[in-house]
Amino acid sequence: MSAALDVASWVCLAAGGLFCVVSGVGLIRMPDFFTRVHAASVAETLGAGLILLGLMLQAGFTLVLAKLVLIGLLILFTSPTATHALTRAAMVRGLKPLLAEDGRRPSNRS
Repeated sequence: MSAALDVASWVCLAAGGLFCVVSGVGLIRMPDFFTRVHAASVAETLGAGLILLGLMLQAGFTLVLAKLVLIGLLILFTSPTATHALTRAAMVRGLKPLLAEDGRRPSNRS
């Protein structure tokens, strides 16, 4: 059972690391603020969750597991909230998302 647990843990750790790298690439490659924030928040939350799951599998039933669960809950609640606050502040400030691939922003006409 220990070998299966180790394999599952390393799969979660590797997948979480991959999602975090994809999130970083998304920050560089995406064209505007809103798509960058989306790429970062979704992939980074999933990546951090998988990394924490892999660490939880390695920790066993100890106090470390309880601490990792608390960290996971903190990330689960704060990451989407921070993303929403950032995008809301950008919208209030007047930043508009890109609509087309030619880089045009929407007009202010309603």
